[in-house]
Amino acid sequence: MSYEKVLQARNIIVGTKQAVKALKSGIVLELVIANDADPNLTAKAVDAAKEMNVPVTCVDSMKKLGKACGIEVGAATVAIIR
Repeated sequence: MSYEKVLQARNIIVGTKQAVKALKSGIVLELVIANDADPNLTAKAVDAAKEMNVPVTCVDSMKKLGKACGIEVGAATVAIIR
């Protein structure tokens, strides 16, 4: 499951704006999106990932994704980077 990928990743970027910047700079290996996040919020990151041919993985919960990142709040978007 993708929560484990996030837990095992050495370098991650949490947040939609930061993920979009990382996608545009070409350092993202995979983008993880929470299904319960606002689609208006995550759409830019998903579009940028498709444009850069970066795989997008969906997970169920922002809260669980945030926990996997080691933060106390939910995370809508996480980029696994090189």
